Amino acid sequence: MKLIIGLGNPGIKYEKTRHNLGWLVIDQLAQKIGINNWKNEVKFNSLLAQGNFNDQKIILAKPETFMNDSGSAVQAIANYYKIPSKEIIIIHDEIDLPLGEIKVQESRGAAGHKGVQSIINHLGINDFNRIRIGIKPEKNNIETEKFVMQKFTNDEEEVLKEIIERAAQITIATL
Repeated sequence: MKLIIGLGNPGIKYEKTRHNLGWLVIDQLAQKIGINNWKNEVKFNSLLAQGNFNDQKIILAKPETFMNDSGSAVQAIANYYKIPSKEIIIIHDEIDLPLGEIKVQESRGAAGHKGVQSIINHLGINDFNRIRIGIKPEKNNIETEKFVMQKFTNDEEEVLKEIIERAAQITIATL
């Protein structure tokens, strides 16, 4: 069984922001693997979709906590379904990587990402897999917290679909 988490913030205000890239990717992933039966699971404070892909049980989740408290939702889901941390994949934006660069990594620190830090704190371990998707600005003249909460620019929007598609394909390759 795999638990795949897309990180983001709930609410229309945050829908197309850089910090919600994890949600955008997991929505694309859900379509690609045919697991699109999203349900609001209050006990996990998350939207969940479940099904099978490549003879493997898959749970997709979008925590509806705010980013900085994502760990509480991830911990609740992992504990309930008894999913070991090595079977968890976290998809998230990464300010340290150039826009569109994607890295798959395991057992890393949070590198300043508060949502990932929350997951590490709640699970008590960092040996889960991460799909890190770059959003680094060309010019670094804006505060990080403000930058990640902004919507993508028109130029970024032009390449965003391709980035989301590649990230979904890379996630599938890790299953």
